[in-house]
Amino acid sequence: MNFTLPEGWSGRTLSAARAKLLGWFDRHRRDLPWRADRDPYRIWVSEVMLQQTTVAAVVPYFTRFLAAFPSVGVLAAADEQQVLKLWEGLGYYRRARHLLAAAKRLVADHPDGLPDDPAVWAALPGVGRYILGAVLSQAFDRRLPIVEANSLRVLARLFGYPGDPREGEGKAWVWAAAGAVLPAKRAGDFNQALMELGALVCTPTAPRCGECPLKAWCVANRDGLQDVIPPPKKPKDIVAVNEVGVVVRDGGHILLCQRPADAARWQNMWEVPHAAVREDESLTEAAVRVAKELTGLDVDPGDERLTVKHGVTRFSITMACVEAVLRAGGFTPGYYAAGRWVTPAELADYPVSSPQRKLMTALAKPAAQRRLF
Repeated sequence: MNFTLPEGWSGRTLSAARAKLLGWFDRHRRDLPWRADRDPYRIWVSEVMLQQTTVAAVVPYFTRFLAAFPSVGVLAAADEQQVLKLWEGLGYYRRARHLLAAAKRLVADHPDGLPDDPAVWAALPGVGRYILGAVLSQAFDRRLPIVEANSLRVLARLFGYPGDPREGEGKAWVWAAAGAVLPAKRAGDFNQALMELGALVCTPTAPRCGECPLKAWCVANRDGLQDVIPPPKKPKDIVAVNEVGVVVRDGGHILLCQRPADAARWQNMWEVPHAAVREDESLTEAAVRVAKELTGLDVDPGDERLTVKHGVTRFSITMACVEAVLRAGGFTPGYYAAGRWVTPAELADYPVSSPQRKLMTALAKPAAQRRLF
């Protein structure tokens, strides 16, 4: 799709707006750890982490990750479990697995350093149009656009786009706009400036238009459309799911199971066995069934000790965690790739999902250990 400047805009206007935004960014940019230099590795890691995650949440993860894996070579040599453990709590774990797989390929094919080559980056796992533009524009000043939630909102308001820029023709429009506004130089800074403006000034609600460097040219500001551009996201239908998590114990140990590599989510991470409770069964009946079906173990169920609530995509999940004692049998791989009997102190060593970490933390507390053992 070709982008056309709206009425009242001209090439001279666009040049003035670019200069104004870059000047604002130079004065107001946040001091973030990945902005210390133009190292493509650091930029790449930060941009992968920032997908669907806030800056405030990413900063401590980025710092720990770079301390453990200071270069792409060190990352490429890492074990997946190490990477997942450091990613734990950040969510969207496929990002971490793709990052590791891409690092291995880059080190094998480009031992002299990360390349300034769009074709190489586009072929890497986990690298789409956004990551491609973010890394190459910031590290190598390639004139490549990016679009994410903040820049999308800024561009839609700036040019008064009335449709939904998140899908269909609107998505094509916003990518075309993002490419058209890029200056010949400082493309990476300009991409960051759009995002920074959306994060700090052109916010989803109550934007501070009086502080905006682009207010003189913004169509939404001129016409009072800030509250309707872009239109709100369509709400998702939320499905409630009740699950049982089975804390199987054998003496001083708890059973942890590893999810398969092809699972829908949380691939290769660890957890206590859990599944949905059927409408026709009690919690204890569900615990016995789930332990047998997923691990091959016969258990005697005990008390419910903890309830964990969390959301995954369009599902609102309530997991009731039930203690159980091993009665007979041995772990059988099937649904789970592997099973290990671990002590409460060892629970912290395994990469687990956020809801499972809540359970692990509770099980590791002395009071919980007294109840269990």
